[in-house]
Amino acid sequence: MPREMAEAQILEAAELEFGRSGFDGASMAGIARAAGLPKANLHYYFGTKEALYRAVLENTLTDWLADAELWLTPARAAREGLRGYVLTKLAFSRDRPHASRLFAHEMLQDAHHIRFYLSTTLRAHVALIGRTFALWAQRGQMHKVDTPHFMFALWSMTQAYADMSAQMAAVLDRPALLPEDFERGAATILGLLLNEPSLGMGAGEADTGAWMELGEKN
Repeated sequence: MPREMAEAQILEAAELEFGRSGFDGASMAGIARAAGLPKANLHYYFGTKEALYRAVLENTLTDWLADAELWLTPARAAREGLRGYVLTKLAFSRDRPHASRLFAHEMLQDAHHIRFYLSTTLRAHVALIGRTFALWAQRGQMHKVDTPHFMFALWSMTQAYADMSAQMAAVLDRPALLPEDFERGAATILGLLLNEPSLGMGAGEADTGAWMELGEKN
């Protein structure tokens, strides 16, 4: 198996196992079984369990940053960029909840394994987003915002649909969140963030077409 394919297969299995059991509960043997590969392959490609755990976390962050680079860019208008980013983040929470929950657990443990990544790569990335927001504000497409805190709020609202899904499902009186819950969540979040009829959707006006199109891509 080509190295790139093997690593992707291992990361996918590790994301699921670490997401379910955490760092201490997951085992390299269990991850190997889930990946359908010999345990030796995991050590060959990633070395230690801790290195694999860190790779899973950084892979999640890399995907999140790529989504931001795609949508939160001066090449797009604020409405298009923010809508696309929110829908993409919610799709991630829907399709890869274990990755989001694992990241949340790591944050609760003081980000021991990836603090350097957060304070360098992520910090620089947020600064770059701030330039886009400043340009959008100059164009009159959004209000001026405190970029780090704006992103904190945005991440919290979208990732909650993975991290807090059990609470949400209980309040909504259902076993698990339904597609329509993500649609309503998207509409509500965009209404709260944009807060301007010319830019955003009103609460409860789910952009189902955009959501379905995004779901097909993901």
